[in-house]
Amino acid sequence: MTDTTGQISAVERTVGSRTLPAGQARVLTISQTYDAPLADVWDACTTAERIPRWFLPVSGELKVGGRYQLEGNAGGTIERCDPPHSFAATWEYGGEVSGIEVRLTEAGAGRTRFELEHVAHVDDQRWAEFGPGAVGVGWDMGLLGLASHLAADGSGVTPDQAAEWMGSDDARRFIVLSSERWCEASVAAGTPADEARAAADRTTAAYTGAPAS
Repeated sequence: MTDTTGQISAVERTVGSRTLPAGQARVLTISQTYDAPLADVWDACTTAERIPRWFLPVSGELKVGGRYQLEGNAGGTIERCDPPHSFAATWEYGGEVSGIEVRLTEAGAGRTRFELEHVAHVDDQRWAEFGPGAVGVGWDMGLLGLASHLAADGSGVTPDQAAEWMGSDDARRFIVLSSERWCEASVAAGTPADEARAAADRTTAAYTGAPAS
């Protein structure tokens, strides 16, 4: 169903920080280039009828100032929109508010680069416990969903297959590899390697239900 290693390798991940009026924030950026035209990727990311076909069912008003809600997940307010290149929204989940921005750029004939930036205030204790993979692995799954939706050959994992897939060895391998890559991004951002590895192990355990080593 999925080329796990190929999908993991197709994604770029970076970890950084940014000073905002509310204080220092963590910045995760994840990106992938798809073999699909810009207009099609934009439509897949912003149309209520298509978002559930690769991500989650969504309700609300998908317009600037409108509120949205992803079923069983985050909701928020759409703050900016520049069709067909970018949109930004708050990401409200578990009583915490962070922000996301999606940027699309042409990457050659019929190809589009998708980039998502997630900016969040995360306290040092929680960051040390789980690192960037806590949300990064989830976004990796989102990019896998979009890749599956846009694939011309019907490969990948669709939302109706997701529950079964999550219990498979393929999904476990995907989570392990994603967590490892976020660990590498954390080290590249300056986190000591042993701390980044311990956090990645705890993240992998949280996603797979297996005890951390």
